[in-house]
Amino acid sequence: MFLAAVARPRIDTNSGQSFDGKIGIWPFMFKEPAKRTSKNRVAGTMETKPILSVTKVDNARPHLNVNDLQFNEVAGIDNFDIQLCFQAPNSHDMNVLDLGFFRAIDALQQKKAPTTIGEFVAAVEKAYEEFSDEEINNIFLTLQGCMLEVMKDFGGNNYKVPHMNKHKLIRDGQLPQNLECSDEILNQTRRALHIE
Repeated sequence: MFLAAVARPRIDTNSGQSFDGKIGIWPFMFKEPAKRTSKNRVAGTMETKPILSVTKVDNARPHLNVNDLQFNEVAGIDNFDIQLCFQAPNSHDMNVLDLGFFRAIDALQQKKAPTTIGEFVAAVEKAYEEFSDEEINNIFLTLQGCMLEVMKDFGGNNYKVPHMNKHKLIRDGQLPQNLECSDEILNQTRRALHIE
């Protein structure tokens, strides 16, 4: 298991510096000395081992209760009406890592054919580094497309992940920076949420 973090790639127009969107990737593993000598190593050799179960101690705290008093008090400041709800199973495709990043990283690391945990970790980290900022940007556009589809489905998940032939648009120099939300979809969503 890995923890990965990405953001949308961008260029600072003032300085001209670019950011490729890669924040980092960290394996859930630890090293400990081998207890016994084997044909592969002597006792005391440091071995890389996976953390097999991420517990509450390792992980983020659980979701708040939908009736959490402290949250509801803060969420109502300045006449906001922010409410919590539990995310349903098979919910929307709103995780940019799941929308293409992990699948692409998996395909890249499999080309290396690792045979040990250490080789596997190295292969995944190398695949992360080799993943292009163009592909990261494409995944963020897919995320925007999914957001529009969720709005069209009144918050539901009865849609297919939209595809827009991004590579052809890139070749033609016509890839949009952002996907536009039509007034019709915006107004439909506002009505569904009872926002006037």
